[in-house]
Amino acid sequence: MELDDLILVSVDDHVVEPPDMFDRHLPDRWRGVAPRVERRHDGTDVWVYDGNEIPNIGLNAVAGRPPEEYGMEPTSFDELRSGCYDIGDRVRDMDANGVLGSMCFPSFPNLCGQLFSRSSDLDAGLAILQAYNDWHIDEWCGSAPGRFIPLMLPPIWDPQAMADEVHRCGAKGCHAVSFSENPSKLKLPSFHDDHWDPFWAACVEEGTIVCLHIGSSSRLVVTAPDAPVDVLITLQPINIVQAAADLLWSPVLRKFPELRIALSEGGIGWIPYFCDRVDWIYTRHHQWTGQDFQGRLPSEVFRERVVLCFIDDPAGVANLDRMDVDGVCWESDYPHSDSTWPLSPETLWGSIEGLPPPVIDKITHENAMRHFRFDPFSHRPREGCTVRALRAQAQDVDVTPRSAGRKAEHKTGAAELVRSAGDSH
Repeated sequence: MELDDLILVSVDDHVVEPPDMFDRHLPDRWRGVAPRVERRHDGTDVWVYDGNEIPNIGLNAVAGRPPEEYGMEPTSFDELRSGCYDIGDRVRDMDANGVLGSMCFPSFPNLCGQLFSRSSDLDAGLAILQAYNDWHIDEWCGSAPGRFIPLMLPPIWDPQAMADEVHRCGAKGCHAVSFSENPSKLKLPSFHDDHWDPFWAACVEEGTIVCLHIGSSSRLVVTAPDAPVDVLITLQPINIVQAAADLLWSPVLRKFPELRIALSEGGIGWIPYFCDRVDWIYTRHHQWTGQDFQGRLPSEVFRERVVLCFIDDPAGVANLDRMDVDGVCWESDYPHSDSTWPLSPETLWGSIEGLPPPVIDKITHENAMRHFRFDPFSHRPREGCTVRALRAQAQDVDVTPRSAGRKAEHKTGAAELVRSAGDSH
């Protein structure tokens, strides 16, 4: 196998929603309260909803920008690469990157629709959330069959409404949902509460995988007010270990034995230690803590039920023998600052080149196709899905970094950056 033979399916990318996204999907009754894009006096664009302004955060859409212009300052659509929000150009950027398939997490509604849960009128919030899901499934994904894995948002304020939406979207062919890595941080019941049982049950019935993306608790890790932003960026993916532990020791995976969870953008390098640790804790402490995995080890349940996702993780790839390789998927993270676009194949190949071809196929596309019920080969022959084939049809796509005309404002403190940017997720 050579680099150009890879077939790449990314289970974590992001969409910057276009200003007209609600035009064709929201009932007339709610059009007057729908989110809309407005331009500020400083030339930046913001979404306005229910009296709140939600800016386009620069660091979340830096594809095609030189690194010296990365930053958290609000930006405008004019400054973004059009592939961030235009579906036709997104597909072209995927081709140029040799990426066949993509699952796109939201931007302005927050990662699991937190924005809509804060609506002053929750009936309007539900209608707008459903319109968002319809736009995402029917228009964003539907415009390019075989290229996108649909991902729905749940109305997290009502577990029965969540279940109903899982069923509604499941009937439309969507079998992935974005939920919070720690709902208690959103002032909602935790994984340890049976409050969410209707939602979990619906996901099992529909075969819907629950994606817990880093930052979906609307909390970023700040160690000290004067810590440099590098600390925050370093710790973000590693902190998914908190969600992993919270979930594994909760009743959820044992109460719903067919439920599957994905730890989106969480990396894999920490998995061997985590599995060793939970087994050690269980063996030494379960008799007094009351935990019962019914003759199994916690690590066995974790490996069987949790899908792992990584962008570039050489340490993790080197320890694949300590994981269930059938549960490992790859991510591109376009257009975020961690993204390997437009050199994703080259970056990934540096870690996986020496692996057996069957293992490479699993982590680059086969696992994603199975776990997320995605079948691109029904839309094009396999030989047309490789890095070589996709890039051959995108030779005219310019991937040269282009300046937006202004450099990022330098901020030394992570806390200062979070305050100035608001909730970047």
